[in-house]
Amino acid sequence: MKALLLAAGLGTRLRPYTDTTPKCLIEINGQPLLDFWLEKLTAAGVGPFLVNTHYLYEQVESHLRNGPFSAAVTLVREDELLGTAGTLIKNIDFFADDDGLLMHADNFCMDDFHGFLQAHKDRPAECEMTMMAFKTKTPKSCGILELDSRGIVIGFHEKSENPPGNRANGAIYLLSSTLLKRFRSDYAHCKDFSTEILPTLLGKIYAYETQAYFVDIGTPDTYREANIVARKNKNNICRSAS
Repeated sequence: MKALLLAAGLGTRLRPYTDTTPKCLIEINGQPLLDFWLEKLTAAGVGPFLVNTHYLYEQVESHLRNGPFSAAVTLVREDELLGTAGTLIKNIDFFADDDGLLMHADNFCMDDFHGFLQAHKDRPAECEMTMMAFKTKTPKSCGILELDSRGIVIGFHEKSENPPGNRANGAIYLLSSTLLKRFRSDYAHCKDFSTEILPTLLGKIYAYETQAYFVDIGTPDTYREANIVARKNKNNICRSAS
């Protein structure tokens, strides 16, 4: 299964760490975040990869070109940011006629992805995609999911003051080939995946809730937290943090 890793963002919330380093190359326990994901996904049988670049793109391109994943990664530079949906649509041919993975490369998760991939294979027949979900400690700052009894998403509550629970969207998606084929025609005008596309798919998204440690590395505090957890679990990096 091919994967598109979104890695072009400016990382403004993570300053000063991102003043001179692109967000995807900040280190978690000594390993660049992008390498962490490429290693994890490869171990789960996912690849090859498409990685988009923009902010400090020279660093990302040099790092990948000279790293162990150079043969598995295709780089696409965006002179102007296209948005999460815009990048997917422009590069839709990358997936050919297969299912594909779309993810933000600025999260940190210790799930090994085998259960996630299996959940996508076993998803309810009407579901066109599978979303990774996680339990968050800060539901007001996340996109909170409302599910039916079968785990199908029936509602989104984006950064709501009183969200109905703490099960959050992890921004890691397994997309069916059927859905991917519709992107160029049905969503050609879209730029943002979470606000313009996901709401149109209510009742067609299956949620897989990881039991492993998951955090959005969006602020200096969550970045420090991820490093602490990674150090404590360095010999158990693909399992749930306790």
